Amino acid sequence: MLIEILSEDKSGAVVVERLAERITENEGIECEVNVHPHRGCGSLPKDMTAKPPKFASSLLDLLPAQLRAYNKVYGGKDIILIIAMDSDDKDPQLLRQEIYSCASKFAPDIRSVVGISTEEIEAWVLGDKEAIFDAYPDCNKKILDSYEQDSVCGTWEILCRAISENAEELIEIGYPAIGHYKALWTENISRYMMPQRNVSPSFNTFKLALITALKNPVPIYRKRDF
Repeated sequence: MLIEILSEDKSGAVVVERLAERITENEGIECEVNVHPHRGCGSLPKDMTAKPPKFASSLLDLLPAQLRAYNKVYGGKDIILIIAMDSDDKDPQLLRQEIYSCASKFAPDIRSVVGISTEEIEAWVLGDKEAIFDAYPDCNKKILDSYEQDSVCGTWEILCRAISENAEELIEIGYPAIGHYKALWTENISRYMMPQRNVSPSFNTFKLALITALKNPVPIYRKRDF
């Protein structure tokens, strides 16, 4: 089986890739996993049948065209396409439904799974505190314990304050410079992450969707209730 992952950036890509690999391992299914990070999430184009602008590089801007391409090349084959992104300030459920609708329209012949991390991918990282302790043994447990799982509260800042000695300086610098550190943190922590102990509701919605797709050889868009 082939799993292709479309993610919005590098920090999210490594988390989704490693968790997807471990979910398939737990299900006893051998998979080749490829990941394709983008430059941000962007937005779905108004005309989703049009060719993307020449310099488009964000996930949603390119998604309809990429879905058409995947369906043309892989339609009917043993493949799962994962579309993973942060919800930021959007409603995760509505965003998930919007992307599933797009996938069912432009890639009806392949299985697609949507992973939406509530606010930011760090919600999934913070859902496995044991992995954070393994990667950063001197992290601030009090700060980690103060986090309400999958709340919209400045998620990456919570993780930053828990594991970084110069957190406030990094937070003040912000984007785009912080992207390097976020990628480093997720690279280190995701090595230890285990899907079976993750308590993030948005991650577990993704896990259920992926397991369902692994067990069903054809797309089941009309039957989805997650």
